[in-house]
Amino acid sequence: MANRHLARSVAMQSLFEWDFSGRKDQNIGKILDANVKEFAPGMEDSKFAKELVEGVLTNRTKIDSIIEKAAPEWPLEQVAMVDRNVLRIGLFELLFGSRKEVPPKVAINEAIELAKTFGSESSGRFVNGVLGTIYREIGEPGKDETSKKKHSLENVGDLPIESKAGGVVYREDNGKLSFALVHDVFGYWTLSKGGLEEGEDAPQAAEREVKEELGIENAQVLEKLGQTEYIAKDPEKGQVRRQVAYYLIKTNDKELDLTPSGGLDDAKWFSIKEFKDMKTYPDIKPLLEKAIEKIKSKE
Repeated sequence: MANRHLARSVAMQSLFEWDFSGRKDQNIGKILDANVKEFAPGMEDSKFAKELVEGVLTNRTKIDSIIEKAAPEWPLEQVAMVDRNVLRIGLFELLFGSRKEVPPKVAINEAIELAKTFGSESSGRFVNGVLGTIYREIGEPGKDETSKKKHSLENVGDLPIESKAGGVVYREDNGKLSFALVHDVFGYWTLSKGGLEEGEDAPQAAEREVKEELGIENAQVLEKLGQTEYIAKDPEKGQVRRQVAYYLIKTNDKELDLTPSGGLDDAKWFSIKEFKDMKTYPDIKPLLEKAIEKIKSKE
């Protein structure tokens, strides 16, 4: 068994025991030491097991919240103890670990193997489903690199296209600009977007989506800001070219009322000054900057 996989197994068994015995964080060191001696004597990388266990406990509140939102039909206390601790380890590596040392797909595959080894017959599928959902929600990091290796330009062109649309929503109040963003369960502020419904074009879909998601009544699509494209995996279609068209959208509404969603937990107005320290995805700030330029050029 590879040393790091063994370390993950020991970490999972230690978290299981911690969970079963009342979740007393002060006992985790003794539990881990005992399990290393019993299940992995002479293991060279016990430090990695310690990092996993301590990382899960440090970020437990965030991790558990994400699990609950990614699998709302399964309250955390009703998830099998093995499964929820495997998910905790997988999510820690996926969201808080070093992607250079452990690429996202490795973190997911390792968690699935742990679930198959220690869980029930359905554990592997359950863990795969939850972590796969979260992986897609965070933009499938590392997917582009993988896609470039697997597909020539000709092959990429043969993939089905999945169209989405969204927008940079703004309002003016006494000469000051404010922008509406949504907050996802992974801690990032981002833009409203969604799929096109039958009979819609992209601008219509963007207008409908921001109205529904932000809970606003008025939304005027002004112009297109840009488009992003990446290779994604659809549960039914397999690999697709996901194209997202973003538009500049103006509203007079002041109140935001986020529509309940498994992937979003807040919506808020931001001033331009707040963009600098805002935690967001790499492709969002360029769109915001372009929107500001467009708005100022209209003045």
